[in-house]
Amino acid sequence: MPEMTSDLTWVAMLLPFAAAVLAPWLVARLGANGAWILALAPALAFLHFTGFLPEIAAGERVTGGYAWVPSLNLSFSWFIDGLSLTFALLITGIGTLIVLYAGGYMKGHAQQGRFIGFILLFMGAMLGLVLSDGLLMLFVFWELTSITSFLLIGFDHGREASRRAALQALVVTGGGGLILLAGIIFIWNITGVSQLSLLLATGDALRESPFYLAALFLVLGGAFTKSAQFPFHFWLPNAMEAPTPVSAYLHSATMVKAGVYLLMRLNPVMGATPAWEILLPFFGGITLIVGAVLAVRQTDLKLMLAYTTVASLGLLVMLTGFDTPYAIEAAVLYLVAHSLFKGALFMVAGAIDHEAGTRDITRLGGLRKLMPITFAAALLAGISMAGLPPLFGFLAKEEIYAALAGTSPRAILFTAVAVIGNALMFVIAFAVGLKPFIGAEAQTPKHAHEGPVLLWLGPLTLAVLSLVAALLSGVTHRFISSPMASAVEGEAQTITISLVPHLGAALALSVLTVILGVVLYRGLDRLRNAVDRLVTGLGVSPDRGFDHFVSGLVRLSSAVTRIVQNGRLETYITLSFIFVAAVLLVTPFVYGELPARFNLPAKVDLHEMAILAIAVIGVIAVLTAKDRLTAIVCLGIQGFAVAVIFLLYGAPDLSFTQFMVETLSVVILALVMTRLKLSPSDHRPPLARLLDGSLAIACGLGFALMLVAATSGPFDNALSAFFAEYSKIIAHGANVVNVIIVDFRGVDTLGEIAVVMITGLSILALIRIRVSSGPAAPASLAPAAASAPQVAAADVSAKAARPVKTKGGKRS
Repeated sequence: MPEMTSDLTWVAMLLPFAAAVLAPWLVARLGANGAWILALAPALAFLHFTGFLPEIAAGERVTGGYAWVPSLNLSFSWFIDGLSLTFALLITGIGTLIVLYAGGYMKGHAQQGRFIGFILLFMGAMLGLVLSDGLLMLFVFWELTSITSFLLIGFDHGREASRRAALQALVVTGGGGLILLAGIIFIWNITGVSQLSLLLATGDALRESPFYLAALFLVLGGAFTKSAQFPFHFWLPNAMEAPTPVSAYLHSATMVKAGVYLLMRLNPVMGATPAWEILLPFFGGITLIVGAVLAVRQTDLKLMLAYTTVASLGLLVMLTGFDTPYAIEAAVLYLVAHSLFKGALFMVAGAIDHEAGTRDITRLGGLRKLMPITFAAALLAGISMAGLPPLFGFLAKEEIYAALAGTSPRAILFTAVAVIGNALMFVIAFAVGLKPFIGAEAQTPKHAHEGPVLLWLGPLTLAVLSLVAALLSGVTHRFISSPMASAVEGEAQTITISLVPHLGAALALSVLTVILGVVLYRGLDRLRNAVDRLVTGLGVSPDRGFDHFVSGLVRLSSAVTRIVQNGRLETYITLSFIFVAAVLLVTPFVYGELPARFNLPAKVDLHEMAILAIAVIGVIAVLTAKDRLTAIVCLGIQGFAVAVIFLLYGAPDLSFTQFMVETLSVVILALVMTRLKLSPSDHRPPLARLLDGSLAIACGLGFALMLVAATSGPFDNALSAFFAEYSKIIAHGANVVNVIIVDFRGVDTLGEIAVVMITGLSILALIRIRVSSGPAAPASLAPAAASAPQVAAADVSAKAARPVKTKGGKRS
C-alpha cells in the first residue's frame, strides 16, 4: 500500500492545544462571541484533514513525524488511513460545532473560558490518540483524554455528584489505561515494533504468539473500560453530571469511541481468532441489551441518550468481533451514523433544558411551535437513530442485519439481540426526538422559546449531514465508509449499500424492528415502570459495586498503612536494611554467584596497615562508646580512614568528597544530638542489640561480597575509554571526573543535590520545632490580661488534637 508524508499534520494536531491556551483570555474579552474565533482552530484542522480524502480513497496512507528516542525506536509520529482519517474528521468537525454550541450554552457563566479551554484540550488529546503511529504516544494521549474528561465531568465541582462522577470516570478509564499499557508492552515485545504502521505489517505474529491471550485480555481491559462495556458501563451515565456540551462531544462522538477505535485498529493483527470472535460479541451483546433496557427506565433526556450510547457502543464491539462478511462494514456505517445523530440529540436535549428549564420527559410537550428549528433537528436525528429512511442510520441498520442474519444458532442469537436492542433504541429515538415537541404545550419552569443560533446550529448541521450522507451514499462510501472499512479489515473493501431497499432477510428484520419499536413506544410508560420494578428488585448494580470496591480499597489501605507505616522511624530503618541484606546475600547463594576467590593484594605497605588499623579502632570505639556524642565522633574516624585510602590509591577527587561528607555528617549529627532531647546513652535491651548487630554484619558482609565479586573478574575499560575520549570533545572539559558528574550524569547529580537540600531542610525543621517547643515562661511573668485567651487557645488546640469519630454516609 503506497504511503505519503505530511509535514503540516503536526500543526493541525497542535491547533486545539493552542486555542485552549487562548480560550480564557479571549472569552473574558469577547464573551460568548469568543467561541466563533476559537472554533476556527478545529475548523482549520478539519479542512486540513479533508484534503487527505482523495489520497486515502485511492488506497494511500499518510505518515510523518519526528524521532524522539531513536535508540528505542520511539518517535512522535502520525499515521493516517481510512480509520484514523474518519475519526479525525469527526473529532474536528463535530468539535467545531461543539465549541460554538458551548459558546451559547455556557453564555454568562463565570468560567466559560475555562470550560471551552478544557473542551479544546480534550479535542487535542483525542486527535492525538487516533492519529498517533507510536504505541507509546497512543498511550500518552489515551491517558490525557481521561485526565481532560475528568476536568470536564467535574467542571461543576461545587456539587458532590459532579465530583463523584468525575472521580469514577477517572478511576475506571485511567485504570483501564494502565491495563492497556501492559498490553502495549506485550505487543511491543512480541512483535519488536513500536509503531502501528509497522505493526499492521507483521501479519500473524501476534496471533501465533503464546502470549496472544495475555495481550488480548489486556487490550480488551483498556478498550472495554474506555468504551463503557459491561460491567464497566456505569461510569458513562454518571458522567451526565457534566454540562451538555461535554455529553454531546465526549460521550457520544469521541472519547467513548476510543476503545472501539483501538479494537478496529488492532483487528487486522489480533482479530479472526476464536477468543476475539467469542469475547467481543459476547460482551458487546450484553452491553447492547443492558444499555437499551436501562435507557427505557429513564425520564431524563440526557440519561436516556447516555444509556443508548452504552447500547450503541456494545453493538459496535459486537460487530467488530463478528466473523461474517458484512460485519466490519456495518460497524463502520453505524459508527459514523451514531456520531451524527447522537451528537445532534444530545445538543437538542441541552437546548430544551436551556430554554425550557427541564430535561424531564414527563414534564415536556408541545415544543414544536415554540422551538421549530430545534424540532426539525431533533426529528431528523431521531429518524436516523430509529434506522428509518432516508437518513444514514437506515443504511447502517440494513447492513447490520445483513451481517448478522443466518441460520446457525449463534447467528439467530445475536440477530435477536440486535433486533431487541434496535427496537428499544427506536423507542428512545422518538421519545427524545419527537415526544417533547408534540401534544399539548406543557407548563415548564421557563417559558420555552427558540434558542440563539449557537444552540441550534450544531444539531441542525449534524442532522442535515445525516440526510445528505444517505442521499449521496455513493460519495460517502467512496471517501469515508469504504476506506475506513478497508483499514479495519486489513484489505480493500467496497461498500455499496444505498437507500434503495433490497428484498431479503435484512429488510424483513428491519420491518420487524420498526413494528416492535412502535408497539413499545406506544406503551412507553408501562414499559418504563416494568423495567424500574425489575431493576429495583435486583437490588445490585455495578455502580454500587464500584462504591463498595472504593470503600474496601480505602479500608485495606488503612490496614496496610497501620502495619507498615506505624510511625516509628526505627521500624522503617530496620525493614529497609533487612531487605538490603536479603538482596545482597540471598541472591548470590540461590543463584550460585558467590565470588570464587578473594583477590588480596600481594603486598601491603606499613602506612596502609596503619590506616586500616585506625579504621578498626574507630569501629571498636563506636561499639564501646558510653554516650551518643562520642559514638558519632568515633564513627567519623572510619570515614576519614576510608578517605585516606582513596587518596593513597589515586582518587583525590573521591577522597575530598569523602572528607567533606564525613565532616558535615559529624557536625550535623552532633548539632542534632545537642538540640534534641535524647537520652545520653543507648538503652536498648540485649535482644534488640543482637538483632541490630546481626543486621549490620549481614549488610556489611553483603556489600563486601558484592565488591569482591565485582573486582574478581577481568576489568573492562570500555567505559573509561569512552569518557576519556569524549569528555573533551562533547563536554569540552579536561577533568574527566568533573565532566562525568556535571555532564554525563548531570541529572543524577541534580538529584543528589536535591536530596541534600531536602535533608538540610528537614534538619532545620527539627531544630526549629525543638526551639519553638522550649520551656514556657512562668505564669507569674505573663500579663494577666493575656491569661484567659491563652487558656482558651490551649483548650481549642486540645480539642483539635483529639480524635473525632464521624459517622460515614451511605449512598442509596
